[in-house]
Amino acid sequence: METNPLDPKTIPKYSEELAIPPVFEPRKLTDPVSGAVSYNYTISMVQFNQQILPQGFNTTTVWGYSGKFKDTSTGKEVEIQSSPGPTFEAVKGIPINVKWVNKVTAPYSLAVDPSIHWANPNDVSMMPPSGGWPPFPPGVPDAQKDVPLVTHLHGGEQASIFDGHPEAWWTSKGLKGSKYVTDTFHYPNTQDPTTLWYHDHALGVTRLNVVMGLAGFYIIRDPSNPLDYPGPLITNSKYEIPIVIQDRSFNEDGSFNFPSEGDNPAIHPYWQPEFFGDIIMVNGLTWPNLNVDMTRYRFRLLNGSNARFYKLKFSNGMQFWQIGTDGGYLNKAVPLTSLLIAPGERADILVDFTSLQPNTKITLLNDANAPYPTGDAPDPDTVGQIMQFTVHHTEDMTMPPELPKKLRCNPVPILPAPQKIRILTLYEIAGSNGPLMVTLNGQRWSAPVSEKPIVGSTEEWFIVNLTMDAHPIHLHLIQFKIISRQKFEVERYTKDWLKLNSNLGTPPWMSTPRTLHTKPYLIGTSIYREPNEAGWKDTVKAYPGEITKIRIRFAPQNAETCPGENLFPFDPSAGPGYVWHCHILDHEDNEMMRPYQVKLK
Repeated sequence: METNPLDPKTIPKYSEELAIPPVFEPRKLTDPVSGAVSYNYTISMVQFNQQILPQGFNTTTVWGYSGKFKDTSTGKEVEIQSSPGPTFEAVKGIPINVKWVNKVTAPYSLAVDPSIHWANPNDVSMMPPSGGWPPFPPGVPDAQKDVPLVTHLHGGEQASIFDGHPEAWWTSKGLKGSKYVTDTFHYPNTQDPTTLWYHDHALGVTRLNVVMGLAGFYIIRDPSNPLDYPGPLITNSKYEIPIVIQDRSFNEDGSFNFPSEGDNPAIHPYWQPEFFGDIIMVNGLTWPNLNVDMTRYRFRLLNGSNARFYKLKFSNGMQFWQIGTDGGYLNKAVPLTSLLIAPGERADILVDFTSLQPNTKITLLNDANAPYPTGDAPDPDTVGQIMQFTVHHTEDMTMPPELPKKLRCNPVPILPAPQKIRILTLYEIAGSNGPLMVTLNGQRWSAPVSEKPIVGSTEEWFIVNLTMDAHPIHLHLIQFKIISRQKFEVERYTKDWLKLNSNLGTPPWMSTPRTLHTKPYLIGTSIYREPNEAGWKDTVKAYPGEITKIRIRFAPQNAETCPGENLFPFDPSAGPGYVWHCHILDHEDNEMMRPYQVKLK
């Protein structure tokens, strides 16, 4: 049935109070012999209807996460289901086990593109049928059914069989990907306390599965770290709030509106290079309000959008402080008046409402172009606004404590000199009406593994961006350090790089392309990382016209290791291996993802 797009300017803003994701409650297990504690969860991926748009609008069919747990106040079993999914509250040093159950039995309502590499549970041909690809709907019916899902804990240190490998998916009918091992994942939780997130990662359909709602927070706390609890930073746990920002578009019937015609439809009938919604959704509600007390708040921010960057600032220009990055606390709080956050990144910030007058209303604004940085400016009446804060007067408010001068007893370590340097390009394959795909080093997903780091070793990766846009590059398994960025002669480097590899055929190449050294092409001096990027990172913004340098130690976060020394509580060389990719999900789904394998020696 035909439906019309919903005009975002007809949606009232700030009429709904911000929703706080519920928290999953596990079943505690104690080993009768060792006394070791672990926590078990059974979590289902399910379809249901949810009120995302304000009251008076239709509900939206979403995919979310569901679990049954005992209500301690009544003793009865209750079901928690939400999108974004409920939050995992993990404790450092206490592992958890999650049985993920795929209960999504309905077909996709968004267009699955069978022409790109994807999970393909029903073995649909990647070639167009006679007469060409049919328009969507209905598209290719066999591609729309049997939804493949696999969950990835983004930023987590876990064995690769539990990492959510893109080819380890399974369907509700029991169809399985080539890398499937198990549906029960073990998370050791041995890393620093921080904000992680979980989301679907099935090959070639991640953009669709996340748009439908399959994402949520995963917070690791350290009982020995007072910053993880009220006292040093905030006065009460209710002043710590996870906030995920996502852009969406809707139809008038409440359903998600997602592109269903490709820029090059004869080749990729339904895939487009980036999805930018025209409505902002925060914690599963459009343009919500948060009533705040006159005190300091801790917001764990996550950019959960497919492709949109956000440059956040408050409408009154007030200062805030960033205290943490993807992988944990910074050495010290960094004062900011704006924050650029890319898809997949997290930022732990403190916002102080103490000195504001009661009933003050402040808007969190966004002025990042899309695509970033040279695309269209955000419409100030729609995606230029994120959410509102309304200050409430509280008579007995306890004043927030003074910010500590140091956030870490042991500073974020300085990583040793690298044993290996890799030069890796971001390269776009052009079509007549826009990109056909975006690649890492000119290689397809199916090319032989070319990155094989030794466990315990340190490498430096030079990410050479030959494209017009910024890309958030994410590595699974490990946290790394950003070193610097430097401008370079893009056109000359691209021409010479293509010439150097011309005898390997037209990109994307199936073998490893030859490396072109960057030194002769550098412009000016290197730019040191920003102060709020000085912590552990698992996702880095690689800007166009720049070479981004990151230093990676293939070891647990704070472990001092030598090449060949494995201090992970598992064998990182076992299983299907890990991946690195662009976290613009539309790029990841069409070749901008590569496997890598950790070797023991």
